[in-house]
Amino acid sequence: MKSFIYVLIALLLSFSNVLSADEKLDKIVVAAPFASVSHPILHMIETNALRDVANKVEFKLWKNPDELRAMAIKGDVDFLAVPTNTAAILNNKGVDIKLLNVSVWGILGMISRDNSIKSLKDFKGKKIAVPFRADMPDIVFKQLLKKEGLDPKKDFELVYVASPIDAMQMLIMRRIDHSLLAEPAISMALRKTKSFPISIVAPDLYRSVDLQEEWAKVYGTNGNIPQAGIAVMGRMKNENVIKRFQEEYDKSLAWYKANPKEAGELVVKTLNMLNKDGVSDSISHVRLQSVSAANAKKDLEFFFNVLKDEDPKSIGDKLPQDSFYFGL
Repeated sequence: MKSFIYVLIALLLSFSNVLSADEKLDKIVVAAPFASVSHPILHMIETNALRDVANKVEFKLWKNPDELRAMAIKGDVDFLAVPTNTAAILNNKGVDIKLLNVSVWGILGMISRDNSIKSLKDFKGKKIAVPFRADMPDIVFKQLLKKEGLDPKKDFELVYVASPIDAMQMLIMRRIDHSLLAEPAISMALRKTKSFPISIVAPDLYRSVDLQEEWAKVYGTNGNIPQAGIAVMGRMKNENVIKRFQEEYDKSLAWYKANPKEAGELVVKTLNMLNKDGVSDSISHVRLQSVSAANAKKDLEFFFNVLKDEDPKSIGDKLPQDSFYFGL
């Protein structure tokens, strides 16, 4: 009789575990910037794509790398849209974070009032606005300058600003003539000054050097740089939710690329500091492809080694271990 009771209890416990595994979460919290990496998440929320695993998806905006790091360390988010090197830094500092995918492979470019500038060397002696000092845009920019025999400190007057939006505003207000920017800020600046391709007036600003193309020349690659993606935080233990998040992110990224007009309209409903036409324009200028962190490991390690050579602190002093890559 006792054996039967033990078996019955075991069966009930097993059934209970199945129910708890299938139970919907009350809420999934996602933290992200205004940049392109976040835009598919907004489509996921708009379409309630994760309704089978959660009652609600809450979106938290981080405006700068300091806010991002604070959110990650506090640990009250489940998924984080993040520059890949920042994810590596956090992981190396003991934060329970794994990189889930890489979706942004090219977002950086130069914008200028001088249409004759065709290379980074042509910017020598110029005053250039640069967002996020010592973070992704700045690190990539400086590394390319050095590879082309230029000294970032001596050959340029770099003006550091808090974000690409701040740099964009400086351009629009004519406080500066050249800037390193990340999309969609480039496209927004062109729209706001009526400098986009279909303008019938003389453009005030021009797309200049594409940093991904410069990267391809310097390093002999196809120019793809694993710049940003989605990370999963340690408090998210439900692997089915993680799997579903990845699946729906991939679907929403595909929709975003295929529907630029509608995507622009959707994005500005949440990120009202952006411009819908600028967002729409930017989509064709961003290298977007969702690749699992495990499959992107080779590209990530190449990139991290480049950053490490420039400044070891930019990745947390060492390459992250295999456990950093979700799925390995």
